Amino acid sequence: MRQASVFCLQQNSNVPCLQQPSCGRLASMKDVVALVTGASRGVGRGIALSLLVEGATVHVTGRTRSEAEASLGGKRAGSLEGLALEAAALPGRLVVHHCDHSNDAETERVAEEIRAANRLDILVNNAWPGYENMVEDGEFTWPRPFWEQPVWRWDAMIGTALRAAFMMSRAVAPTMISTQRGLIVNISFWAAQFYDGNAIYGMAKAAADKMAADFAHELRAHKVAAVALYPGLVRTEAVMQNAEYFDLSNSESPRFIGHVIAGLWRDPALMSKSGRVLVAAELAREYDIADVDGCRPVPLSAADFVKS
Repeated sequence: MRQASVFCLQQNSNVPCLQQPSCGRLASMKDVVALVTGASRGVGRGIALSLLVEGATVHVTGRTRSEAEASLGGKRAGSLEGLALEAAALPGRLVVHHCDHSNDAETERVAEEIRAANRLDILVNNAWPGYENMVEDGEFTWPRPFWEQPVWRWDAMIGTALRAAFMMSRAVAPTMISTQRGLIVNISFWAAQFYDGNAIYGMAKAAADKMAADFAHELRAHKVAAVALYPGLVRTEAVMQNAEYFDLSNSESPRFIGHVIAGLWRDPALMSKSGRVLVAAELAREYDIADVDGCRPVPLSAADFVKS
């Protein structure tokens, strides 16, 4: 059985306020326990780092242990060990779980370790293998019509990502219910509402939104919130490797959405937002949160996805 690796991160007064939007204004999250799935790289890694900056105890899951492993088989950069190194100077406490969410037993093992501590405040369902292998035998297969899509892509987006969000939420919800407070965040995107180049992608994101809405309905009496949260264009490792193809003028750092989640957790009106689709940049405006570089991304809207 794989065991969790625990990295205790000590308080560091040298963390600059530019990295910590709450600096000098909001209380530390030192008593908050969060779980972020799929945090080896990308948005999940950024969320974990932001919550550590805020002082939280952050459990993370990921498949890739080391950068050496990431370099094998054409995987993107990013690993659990790399995350731990980056997090070492931050004030929170990081707990790493090596986990492949395509295996329900591994998801349940992580949940069991969380339950053993009798505390979980925030769950971020982010694990997402749906962007892997977009080029097959030299062909970019992502934009193929649904009848030409490889079946493995359905399995990745629906059978792994969506199922993992349900299985992890199902496993830890009783812990949140027992404390009468909690927040489940499904990382989603506008593809749930508008065609965005791939039918399976749209179905997966629409289901993530509906999952959050129905979870919220069933959890409301227990004072546990559930939301779907949309990032904008995020400067992940994969995006930056292909930066020449993107307009990054209104992009977000991977940490931006994590600070927004921290703001959402602190929001006295959190339960009024439960069940809704929320846009990270809109919440950032409401909570007066800037990105780590001081920029304030403009929220995307439906108009950005409606073709004239």
